[in-house]
Amino acid sequence: MDTRELTALLTPDGLRLLDEVGRIESTDDAARTVSRLRAAGHSPDLVSAVVGQARLRVRATTKFGPFAERMLFTRAGLEQATRLSIAARHAGRFRAAGITRVADLGCGIGGDALGMAGLGIRVRAVDADEVTAAIAAYNLAPFEDAVTVEHARAEDVDLEGTDAVWLDPARRTAGHSETRQVSSAEWSPSLDWVFALLKERPGGVKLGPGFDRDQIPDDLEAQWISADGSTIELVLWSGALAREDVRRAALVVRGDEAWELTASADSPDVEPRELGEFVHEPDGAVIRARLIGEVARALDAGMLAPGIAYLTSDAALTSPFVSSFRVREQLPADPKKLAQALRARGIGTLEIKKRGVDVDPAMLRKKMSLRGDEAATLILTRIGSKRLALLADRV
Repeated sequence: MDTRELTALLTPDGLRLLDEVGRIESTDDAARTVSRLRAAGHSPDLVSAVVGQARLRVRATTKFGPFAERMLFTRAGLEQATRLSIAARHAGRFRAAGITRVADLGCGIGGDALGMAGLGIRVRAVDADEVTAAIAAYNLAPFEDAVTVEHARAEDVDLEGTDAVWLDPARRTAGHSETRQVSSAEWSPSLDWVFALLKERPGGVKLGPGFDRDQIPDDLEAQWISADGSTIELVLWSGALAREDVRRAALVVRGDEAWELTASADSPDVEPRELGEFVHEPDGAVIRARLIGEVARALDAGMLAPGIAYLTSDAALTSPFVSSFRVREQLPADPKKLAQALRARGIGTLEIKKRGVDVDPAMLRKKMSLRGDEAATLILTRIGSKRLALLADRV
């Protein structure tokens, strides 16, 4: 969406038309809607904006649920936005620390500010992009008594009167549709500026989960977060928002439930052991936080192989921090023999998990030519130079 399209959309007639169009689920629906609206005499800018927003609202449901139906988006803004359920958890940490006024520097479309405003925190939301700031102002309008939105650079904001900061540096090229990631040296605001600010006042900065751990300052708490099986972000917390004696944390969220593992430092891996009755795959947040050893000790498990994030045990224990599998048997790792073994067991539905081996699960599944009524999980990995193919069932 560009400025012309946004201007056309942000009118009573434009917003009314968007509501009338409703959800657009497919490319064919979009094409028919464009033809119908153009035939009705609507301008190309308005038609483009309305159809684009209708499609983005469908995609946004996974992050914002029913709230997506009254929000506006850019494609890039939606991709980078915090899920509302996770934003609410961030906001809860601010509220628990007694913070009532937050500067949201790099607010994007307003996802985190929504979470904070929903918990009664006053928010000063700022974004350097004019279109994005305008969209954030629309999305945050229901909280106009608690939220102000500004079009400005984070570095130019006077933070007088704020208790803490929330930062989400632009980690991609400028734009509202197709963008690409850039190195940390090109972020806006810069990483050096962000870390200097976090030394001055309480705050949090949202980063990608693959952020270079060597760049994490020693005095910040690093919290990796996964949601419904996907590791989505790393948040670095400072000041009163960083918990005492916690420097590594893995927050695992599934639906409305959440579990967290914390430690004062990286946890050393446990020793490898022979394949047992169970194999456990640690959650991505646990792996990123390097807390596999903590989970292994709780499960009385060992590493299946050094440097590979699979655990094995004989005890019938599991944990919210792992996916657990009961091993049926070891199969030949050779693809042809493996396919024969799977067909002989009548396995037609196969989940493929892999670590430490160069295998494309989609291509392998296609080569297997599976048929049958049985379902199972295939775990592909290696111990040293030896490949391992394990047939298993999820616990």
